[in-house]
Amino acid sequence: MSPERRKRAAEAFWRDSESPDIQVQQMEVIGTLARRLNFRTKSIQSLPLERKARHLAQLNDVSDAVAMRALVAYHFADQRPLMGAFLDALGLAHDNGLITAEDVPPPTRAQVQSAVDALRQAGHFPSEDVEFYLRTLASLDSETWANVDAVLQAQEA
Repeated sequence: MSPERRKRAAEAFWRDSESPDIQVQQMEVIGTLARRLNFRTKSIQSLPLERKARHLAQLNDVSDAVAMRALVAYHFADQRPLMGAFLDALGLAHDNGLITAEDVPPPTRAQVQSAVDALRQAGHFPSEDVEFYLRTLASLDSETWANVDAVLQAQEA
């Protein structure tokens, strides 16, 4: 992940106030930063968002839960149009990029390939953003999005 994208993901993580368990995950990071910087937790909590984000973006050993939450927050903060376009191309009901169905059947490889092709042909989204979003989907839910990984691997070959 590029340093700029890491920074934007860290900022989105700190701005997130609605995700389940976000406060627990933010407190985890505050504790980690306090130990690393030899600060009191209260001092870390009072830092401006930009400084907390910069410190988080520099951490290389955050928990999987924090890393995933930062990725999700990043996409919801910065990539909603891309998410919506991909879900539209798949024919999945969503609310501005948030899937609204309870159970989503895994899209077939052909469906995923068609949706990826539609995104790329539209030309609205940089290819690195499309690939990063798809890799995030595959890492968040490898069962539902297994064919995303297959499509990405086929394109690398």
